[in-house]
Amino acid sequence: MWYYALKFAVSAALIVLVSEIAKRSSVAGAMLASLPLVSLLAFVWLYYETGDTQRIARLSFDIFWLVIPSLALFLVLPWLLRRGLYFWPSLLIACGATVACYGLMLLLLRRFSA
Repeated sequence: MWYYALKFAVSAALIVLVSEIAKRSSVAGAMLASLPLVSLLAFVWLYYETGDTQRIARLSFDIFWLVIPSLALFLVLPWLLRRGLYFWPSLLIACGATVACYGLMLLLLRRFSA
């Protein structure tokens, strides 16, 4: 049980850290947020729990391909906000666009067996 509490605390602390840094400097917050911290933590937790490096290699490879469609969020959200759309609708639309891009990427990956 303590292990799950540790995982939760470390993961939550990183999110709080990014949001606090972003209040002071959007560039510093963006730099920290752009690091693959969630992926790194997942690799560490998975290795600690399983010791299976092949599973980590597969996860890393899958993450690579799914980072590409996730970039839609970072293009659509600022585009909508700069056009005066309110935050919540912009976020919802950007998330929808990202989900659509994920679906397209998954179809492409199945089609080409990446």
